[in-house]
Order: sequence, then C-alpha cells, then structure tokens
Amino acid sequence: MKLSAFASSFLFDPGKPRFRDYQTLLDSDETELPGLEANLEQIGEYQRRLWANQARAVLLVTHGPDTSGKDSLIRTLATFADPAGFHAWSFSRPKGAETRHDFLWRVTPFLPGFGEMVAFNRSHHEAVIAERVWPVHEPDSYNWQNRYCSIRNFETHLVEEGTTIIKIWLNLSEDEHRQRLLKRLDKPRKRWKFDKSDIDGWEKRRQYEAFAEEALAETHTEQSPWFIVPGDRKPQARAIVAAILAEQLQRLAPDYPKEDETVLKEYRRLLAKNGVK
Repeated sequence: MKLSAFASSFLFDPGKPRFRDYQTLLDSDETELPGLEANLEQIGEYQRRLWANQARAVLLVTHGPDTSGKDSLIRTLATFADPAGFHAWSFSRPKGAETRHDFLWRVTPFLPGFGEMVAFNRSHHEAVIAERVWPVHEPDSYNWQNRYCSIRNFETHLVEEGTTIIKIWLNLSEDEHRQRLLKRLDKPRKRWKFDKSDIDGWEKRRQYEAFAEEALAETHTEQSPWFIVPGDRKPQARAIVAAILAEQLQRLAPDYPKEDETVLKEYRRLLAKNGVK
C-alpha cells in the first residue's frame, strides 16, 4: 500500500506494540490537520469514481474500545458517499449460526464487491480480541496463532484479488473512556446505548487492550496495515481517517471510465428521434 508521509505517521509500528506508546490526542492545533470537509468531498467524488469503474474495492475496518467513536466516524466518512456503492456493517458478539461456522464465515457475505466501499464497525478481528476476553466456545478449544494466520492469509487473498484494506484502531485514553461512559448516562439520547456489558468492558479494559495489542502486532502487514489514530478528540480522529481514506480512493480511481463513443452516438440518435434536442 502506497502512503503519504501524513498517513505513514499513523502506521502501527511493530517496534512499539503498546497503545500507550501512541498518542490519544495530537499535540498540534487541529487547524494543522487536513481539512475534514475537503477530504469528505474527496471521498464522495472518488468513491463515485470507484463505483463507476467497478475494478477495485475498499474495506475500511474500524476498531477501538466501547465509546471510541466508531459509529460517528463511519457516519461522518459517508457524508458525501453514493449509497449505491457504499455500505456499513456492524459486528457484535457471535451468536446463533455464526458460532457454528469458522470465525471468518460471518463477515464474508458483507465484503465489498468491485466498485464498492464497505465500512466494518468491528470485524473478523473481534475473533482474536473480544473473543479472548468473552469466549464463545470452550476456552481451551481456541488456537490463537492459527486464527492470526487465517486472518493474515484471508486479508492477503483479498488484497491480491483487488480489495484495499484500511484498518483503524481508535486509541482512547482511560480518562476519556471514563468520561464518555458517564456521558451516556447524562445524555438521554445516548442512554439507549448503555448496557451492563459496557461496565464489564471497562473493568476488563486492560485485559482487552493487551489482547488487542497482540492482535494488531500479529495481523499488521505491509499489504494490510493498521493505523493507530488518536481517539480522545473525535474531530481530530475524523480528520485523520478521512485524509487516509481519501488518499487511497484517489489512488484507486483517479478518473471515470472512458466513454464509449458508439454508445453516445446511439444515445444522441435515440434522443433526437424522440424529439429531445
């Protein structure tokens, strides 16, 4: 994956596997970030070009602790997206038929087709992060190294077949995480989101983060990299991810497909025949 210097500055570094080694809030003033609105417009334009060309696909994977802003990030990124070629899917704890298949089975039907951009709110990576904290099967039945290998092979296959994968970890500080949980109680429109599992997640935060750190280290590749994005201020996080996504879309679909002059000629003839000039 080709990256600008800006995007590269947020790449996961295998030499720094701990989230505490990365910023949760940028030191620089937000005005130094790429303009959010301009990049949202670029996302809309180049996503339409991606859809028109039907040659490549984009999969945006977003992860982070509860309250890290995954939903609002995806909503923002989709501001100018063409709904014909954009879809978003959310994955919670596996249940029902999902538990009776291999862990990649449930995400496969929702992968982007050629021309599509798809955003995952959580993903197949939950199978090596959350599922280690809250097992779906007997704990001793898991082989985590096999799962890491399966994810690497799965993503390599997707990339080689034409899908660009952008994986985002929203890095949230403990204090900001606490404040956002409290806000869910203070704001009526957010109370519906509150669940007792949020408290369990808070209590197991360190365990969850340790497994997430290991998962990112095991599944970060040159073809399918992880980006660690400061998550304490949502406007900063949105501006960063929008810039990364816009950059990749522009590389994948710089132009609309070339028009077919024969088709246009016939189109003009039919319009003229029907009195349209």
